[in-house]
Amino acid sequence: MIARITGAGARGILVALLVATPALMLPNVITDSSQITMLVALLAYFLTFVEYNSNYPSIIEFRDAPPFNRLRFASLFATVVVLTLILQDKTNPSAISNIFTSIGTIIGNAMDFPFSPVRMIVLMLPAGASQALVESVRTSAGMAYLISLLSMAAFLILVRVMNWPARRGAFNVWVNLPLFDPTTGGDVISRLQRDARINIALGFLLPFVIPAIVKATADLIEPITLQNPQTQIWTIAAWAFLPASIIMRGIAMGKIAEMIGEKRRRAYAADADADKPGMQPA
Repeated sequence: MIARITGAGARGILVALLVATPALMLPNVITDSSQITMLVALLAYFLTFVEYNSNYPSIIEFRDAPPFNRLRFASLFATVVVLTLILQDKTNPSAISNIFTSIGTIIGNAMDFPFSPVRMIVLMLPAGASQALVESVRTSAGMAYLISLLSMAAFLILVRVMNWPARRGAFNVWVNLPLFDPTTGGDVISRLQRDARINIALGFLLPFVIPAIVKATADLIEPITLQNPQTQIWTIAAWAFLPASIIMRGIAMGKIAEMIGEKRRRAYAADADADKPGMQPA
């Protein structure tokens, strides 16, 4: 019990720190913005603590199948920190922020070609956006997209090479997929495979669809300008992280479907061997 409470508290603190990082690192953050950020950080801490302190799952998937959630958190945390350093370089430059800005500029320019995700988010900006803002968004988008690609590659290696999640023993579908009901809707393997394909396709399309939707609705609602540093950080972080997270979820569900299918084949083979002549007990 003490270990569970301690672990839940530590996870809550890390999530709260993630939320507060841009406000803590960026200079000249207005007081009202800081108060809102602290309120959101406290709420994130409370929700995370309650979820991980509970004996039974509610909404967080793969709670008992590390390091799936740890990898996603590390990816988002790295994205937010790197984007904060890139924007911090404009007012308080340092050696580290200079390095990330230079790398982001190179990657952003390399990825800024027609119909690429980086080009799509640059085109999302209003027509009157300054050149400095365009370059800032391009640099941040390039770094964020690179981190998301690296996190997906790391998870793919974890699944295919390190045999996640089977290497940790039995996999409890109910605990790790609390929103998935295996008793309804037909065969479990078919449903998992279908959900896996939908998640992977959706994750691939989202980096292109989100900027297109924002641009299409610019005439109906106030367009996102990304002039505010915190708005730019969280918008680009969400644009890069959400598709990567959905694709990782699709890969994970595909792997679970594969594990269930393999277990089912072994059970059928064992039953077939038991029914062979000469194998029956005396």
